[in-house]
Amino acid sequence: MPDMPQTVTYDDDKPHEECGVFGVWNAIDAAALTALGLHALQHRGQEASGIVALSENGKFNAHRGLGLVGDTFSDAKVMSALKGRCAVGHNRYATTGETALRNVQPLFAEFEFGGLAVAHNGNLTNSAALKRALVRRGCLFQSSTDTEVFIHLIAISLYGSVLDRLIDAVKQVQGAYSLIAMYDGALIGARDPMGVRPLVLGRLGGAEGNSWILASETCALDIVGAEFVRDIEPGEVVVIDGQGLRSIRPFGRTASRFCIFEYVYFARPDSIVEGTPVYETRKRIGAELARESAVSADVVVPVPDSGVPSAMGYAVEAGIPFELGIIRNHYVGRTFIEPTDQIRNLGVKLKHSANRPMIEGKRVILVDDSIVRGTTSKKIVEMVRQAGATEVHMRISSPPTTHSCFYGIDTPERRQLMAAQHDVEEMARIIGVDSLAFISLDGLYRALGKPGRDSLKPAYCDACFTGDYAIPLTDWAHEPERIGARSIAAE
Repeated sequence: MPDMPQTVTYDDDKPHEECGVFGVWNAIDAAALTALGLHALQHRGQEASGIVALSENGKFNAHRGLGLVGDTFSDAKVMSALKGRCAVGHNRYATTGETALRNVQPLFAEFEFGGLAVAHNGNLTNSAALKRALVRRGCLFQSSTDTEVFIHLIAISLYGSVLDRLIDAVKQVQGAYSLIAMYDGALIGARDPMGVRPLVLGRLGGAEGNSWILASETCALDIVGAEFVRDIEPGEVVVIDGQGLRSIRPFGRTASRFCIFEYVYFARPDSIVEGTPVYETRKRIGAELARESAVSADVVVPVPDSGVPSAMGYAVEAGIPFELGIIRNHYVGRTFIEPTDQIRNLGVKLKHSANRPMIEGKRVILVDDSIVRGTTSKKIVEMVRQAGATEVHMRISSPPTTHSCFYGIDTPERRQLMAAQHDVEEMARIIGVDSLAFISLDGLYRALGKPGRDSLKPAYCDACFTGDYAIPLTDWAHEPERIGARSIAAE
C-alpha cells in the first residue's frame, strides 16, 4: 500500500487579521451588498459578523452572529428583515474582549439625538483609562470591546450634532482605528491620525453614481462592482449624506505610519493597499529575500496560502523551480470559536498535507510570511522531512517578530514570541531546518519602493519588528515586560 500523505494541523500560529469593516450609503439592498463585502473581507475576521441597516423611517434593523459570514447571513428571512438603503457591517477577530454575541459589531444605541451604529477595525491604546473615566461618570458598558468607548464618548459629548460629537470622541482616543459610523441617513468613515489601519472609499454606478461604499480593502469594492475612488487619508473624517461627500481634518495633515504587515500577510492578495497591488508587492518581497539569503536547492515550496506570492518571487529571482509541495485543505472549518491557547495548541483550524512527489529526494526551500510562536513551522518542517526532503531550508518574508502588536493585531506576549527569546541560529535548531533566514527590515522597505528604513521618520508602523511604538501605549504603561525597551508608552 502506498504511504498515506503526511498531514499536520495548522494551529493558529499566525498573527490574526484584526477585523473588517464595510459600509453602504444610498443603495437598494444595502444589507445584501454589505454581506457580500463582508464575504470578501472574511480573511480579516472569522469569529463573528454583524450587519446593521438603517430603514427609511430611521429604525435600525440588525443581525449579528458567531461564525462565518456565510453561516450568519445564509437565511433569506434574516436578509429580508435588514431593510434600508444604508448599512454597516463588521467581521470580528477578538483582539480585545471575549468572543461573545454581545461583543459582535456593529454596536448601536439610541440617544436623544437619534440612533447611532459604529463598527471599527483596530485597537484603542487608552481604552481602559477612558473606560474608568466613563464609568465614574455613570456610563454602563454592555460589552467588553473598546468599540463601545466610542459610543459612550459620543453620547456624553457636549457638542450638538452627531458629527461634532464623533469628532470630539476621536480626539480623545489613542490607538489605531478605521471606523465606520451610521446615523440618520449619513455614513461616516474615519482613520486614526497615523492611518495604521486601511479604509477605502468606493462608488457604485461609476463617476455619476450616487451610492457610496466604505471598506477595509479594495477587494470588497470589487465584489459589489464598486469603483475605487481613493483611500481615506490618515486623520481624515469623511461624511456622506444627502448633501454629498465632504472631508474634515480634525488633526490637520498628519504623517502616515501604515501597518507594514498588511503588505506581508493581512491584506488579501487581490487588494490594492495605499496605491500598491498586494500580490505584486509580495512577489517583490520574495525576490528581495532571494537576493539577501540565497541557498542551493532543488525546489521552492510555499507554505500556503500566504506564502505563495513571496515564494513565486523567490523562485524567479533564484532561478529555482517553484512547486506546490504543500497542499492546504480549504474545507477544514474552524471547529471551535473561542480563541484559547488550548485550541491553538490542538490545531483545529486548518490542515496542510505534503505533496510527496514534489518533495521526496529534493533540497527544499520553504517560504512563509512569518514565525510567531514557531510551533506550526516546526510541524511543517517535520512533515516535509517525513515526505522525503533531503534538506529543508526556511525563508521568511518578514523580519523576525520580536514585539507584540497593540494596534489591532492578535499577537502573543513577547515571552511567547520565538524571535524575542532566541536568535536565528537557535530558532533554526528548534524548528529543525538546515538554515533559516528572514528578510531584513531595510530589504522589506526596498521591496515597498523605499531606499530603506529611515529610523528618524519611518514610513510604516513596524513596531512588531522594531519595538518602535509610534502611538502611546497608555494602558500598558506599567507593563514594560510586555512592551520592550523602545516603547514610548510612558512618555
